[in-house]
Amino acid sequence: MQPSSRIFFGISSFQILAMFRRGLFYSYLSIYLRHFLGLSVTETTLFATLPMILNIVFQTFVWGSFSDRYQLRRTLIISGEILAGFGTIMVWYAHTLTGNLHLAGHIVIIGLSIIEIFWSMSNVGWSALISDIYRQEDRNMIQGQLASIGGIGRIGGVWIGGLLYDGLGLKYEGWGFYDGSLFLVAAGAMFISIVPMLLVPEGGINREMERLAVQDIDLQADANKIFALFITAMIFINFGRNSIAVIQTQYLVLDAGFAVSSKVLSYIVNTQSVAMILIGLIAGWIGRRMGDGNALLLGTVMSIGSLVLLAATNQLILIYISNFFRGCSEVIILASSYAFASVLIPPEKRAKHFGIFNATYFLSWGVGATVIAGPITDGLIAYGASEVFSYRMAFVSAAMLTLIGLGIQGFLAFIYIPRYSGKITSPSKRT
Repeated sequence: MQPSSRIFFGISSFQILAMFRRGLFYSYLSIYLRHFLGLSVTETTLFATLPMILNIVFQTFVWGSFSDRYQLRRTLIISGEILAGFGTIMVWYAHTLTGNLHLAGHIVIIGLSIIEIFWSMSNVGWSALISDIYRQEDRNMIQGQLASIGGIGRIGGVWIGGLLYDGLGLKYEGWGFYDGSLFLVAAGAMFISIVPMLLVPEGGINREMERLAVQDIDLQADANKIFALFITAMIFINFGRNSIAVIQTQYLVLDAGFAVSSKVLSYIVNTQSVAMILIGLIAGWIGRRMGDGNALLLGTVMSIGSLVLLAATNQLILIYISNFFRGCSEVIILASSYAFASVLIPPEKRAKHFGIFNATYFLSWGVGATVIAGPITDGLIAYGASEVFSYRMAFVSAAMLTLIGLGIQGFLAFIYIPRYSGKITSPSKRT
């Protein structure tokens, strides 16, 4: 039985609000930490690294196991959003209590790390819920549609965030965070997002069991090897392409570089959102036409192209094009990799294994920046290189990591899976 339009309205409305508050808050937080609170490039990456480490630990070892045991999805999502909303308000208030701006930056990072424990409830519940509700053959399409719809919310969030960051141009740069406006609007979006989730069922595999993609239990070892290779590929792909996400906005506002204002920066970031909307509408068709494995390769190639262009250009128009490619690759990689993973993950272990899959994505934003992009940038600056050159070398390193992931996924798609295609029914049939 196909899920009702009421259910899709509920999850898509939640997605719009989630992407709205992410675009609103995180598009400018790196700039606030770096240029207002005075943290180093590597220190600014910690706002993504430490929270994401806690997110994944709790997804995998606490909430994933809890969700699988009790088959609770919606309950985790609603609880996580409520607790994270109140936590966000508390972080804003706490970081204004000190006159030491550098310390205030670390209070924000520590506070967001604690909040991520609650958001991890929502993250793992969401991943499992989509697979609970939708059939295997529809998941790529649904993820693409949700990414497209979420792009609309992201555009609104980035636009409003750009206006609030400097108080409509009437205040100082960073006012939106220090005054609390961005914290409060983000928290409000979390509270409102609870409402559409009431239209969505609790989820759980007891509602609709499905056959495993791997039919012969004796061949589970082969499936485990495929999943391990796939996760390895996703580590390199996600860590490469996302390692520069935190520092890219810092690079674009550099006086020695493009020196864009927060308003122009919102236009650049939203170019990615527009691409997500457009490609999200056809992501399902791309997956069916090419197969999920090949679609993942296509998205990875586009991501590498975006990074190379970002590192090489001096022209602002090409930055827009780079961000457009980035948005296209984001949706294709998100939809195809999720569909690919859902084939390999047994339904009874859905939440916990999706926690492992999510780790390759969530950790990439922070850990990749903290151990790769940030140190490369800070190190080169310390050795006397210009800021512009230092950031660009970080972009080059990101492209090289993503290229390694492309090679591993290519091996999996064209060599390893076909070797076992006569034994098992696996994603190779859709590769």
